[in-house]
Amino acid sequence: MRELAPAEQTIGVISDTHGLLRPQALEAFRGVDLIVHAGDIGRLDILTQLGRIARVHAVRGNMDSGPWAERLPSVDVAEAEETRMYVLHDLNRLDLNPAAAGFRAVITGHTHRPHIEEREGVLYLNPGSAGPRRFTLPTTVAKLVVRADALEAEIIELET
Repeated sequence: MRELAPAEQTIGVISDTHGLLRPQALEAFRGVDLIVHAGDIGRLDILTQLGRIARVHAVRGNMDSGPWAERLPSVDVAEAEETRMYVLHDLNRLDLNPAAAGFRAVITGHTHRPHIEEREGVLYLNPGSAGPRRFTLPTTVAKLVVRADALEAEIIELET
């Protein structure tokens, strides 16, 4: 009898699009189960396009304004495979202890710098910026594979 693979979900993680959704980002997210946008979206249309691929969790960034942005939360909780992920735009505004609160991941944006780090059993993921290029920073998104027993994050550089 063949052993079944553990259940898993793949999450596309994006931030700091600032009104520009590159086709390369859409291609990178093909087949994902969920998309998380960590703010500085730029236009409601970005979320609409991402929603054609998968369900979207999005938070408002410091550059998001107007009636459409006011409807977005400043923090959100996304779940996949019974794993809770805390989503906010700016990590400096984190106002709880994620491990004590039962979160396995914290997803942020704001810095435009892709970053993956584990602290106290919590994965911290910043996908970098998928929007207009800023200084010499790469244009990136991330994928997060969520299993009951593990999280696996990968930064994907978009060819621009």
